[in-house]
Amino acid sequence: MYLALEGLPALGKSELLSVVRLYYPQQVVVFPELVKEVAERGRIDLFRERARLNEAVWAELPRWEKAIRDSLASGKTVIAESHLGVHAAYASALGDRAFLNAFARQEKNLLWPDRFLRLSAPISLSLQRQEARGDPRYAVPGEVLEKMLARLDLWHAERGHALEFLDADRAPAAVIADLTTKVGLAYHPQARAGILPYLLLLGRPAAGKSELIQFLTQLPPEERAEVYHLGPLRVADDFPLLWQKFVEDDLWERVGRGRLHSRRAGENYAVSDDRLWPFLILSLGEELLHHPARAGETVIVEFARGGPTAYRDALAHLPVEVLRRGAILYLDVPFEESWRRNLARYDRARRDGILTHSVPREELERTYAHDDWASLAPPGAGHVEVRGVRIPYVTVPNVPEPITRDDFAHRFRPALDRLWDLSWAR
Repeated sequence: MYLALEGLPALGKSELLSVVRLYYPQQVVVFPELVKEVAERGRIDLFRERARLNEAVWAELPRWEKAIRDSLASGKTVIAESHLGVHAAYASALGDRAFLNAFARQEKNLLWPDRFLRLSAPISLSLQRQEARGDPRYAVPGEVLEKMLARLDLWHAERGHALEFLDADRAPAAVIADLTTKVGLAYHPQARAGILPYLLLLGRPAAGKSELIQFLTQLPPEERAEVYHLGPLRVADDFPLLWQKFVEDDLWERVGRGRLHSRRAGENYAVSDDRLWPFLILSLGEELLHHPARAGETVIVEFARGGPTAYRDALAHLPVEVLRRGAILYLDVPFEESWRRNLARYDRARRDGILTHSVPREELERTYAHDDWASLAPPGAGHVEVRGVRIPYVTVPNVPEPITRDDFAHRFRPALDRLWDLSWAR
């Protein structure tokens, strides 16, 4: 795709394209304005040396077009600052018949953009910004701009161009966001040294998993990467899937089919079909296969399981690629502490909230009173083997409950540091 960004002087074309060039080097090639480049190289006055300027532009044009074609052949998007249609509009406003005659002869043979984007703003704003820029070489008076803009609009209309507009009279961030959206650019962060692609966050209900995620999410990105070895966070949690099954059972019950996976337990639910647990993990695995961790990103895979082979079975249902690139952080709290926190966080008005749902006592005792983590992973830290994959783990006793930022930092910074070291010793 070949695009041109046009607009009145001093609206920010050069500045915007310099940002695009810097942040999207793998996707975009930016070409500065041809006429301006030629004038600066030859020290040509844009207004007083029109014949010399035109000769230099036409001489440079073949090399310019070849460079654009080569860039397009490499598969990158090309964005050029301005185009010769703009120069022709200026030539019309300045009465430069020599350039207009040459342009009329050559126009059909020129390489033209696929799309034309225009930074749009009142002429008064262009004049104000020109004055602020303070470069008399490129100062264009208002009467010339009015004539140029009218001629440029006519040129586009006669050729049936679908001109796209970007409002330049906005905050810079808004204009940049609009430009990158229109061009279709997506920023892909580089993988930072020391980033865990997958963090498997395990532990009983109310062990503090969601609270830890909340703490990590609120950290500045650089601190989270450098201190905790985590990139931008994405959470894959099976609780929303479980709650959806409870809601579906409510609906099946209302239409007379009967509940399929759960039963009511007071104001909440209990799982009645234990096949639901592997189903949830397999669902998480499908999500991770379709949306794997991107470069520099950390996906937190959060779940709780109970029973004599609970975590061994659950981990075995995850994709091998997640196991190979993953590390486990297990938050260890006694059963009674899990129950105490479970009651403390319950909010009847928001029963499906991540930090507000509650597990009934009978369900907690039946499903989570015991699990196999201690037999699967000796206390402290090391590696567990699942499906032939050595997975690093750290077990963190999460009692007493961390409250302040310092509480979380003192407890989890060393744990994640250790987890990162273990990930290099698979």
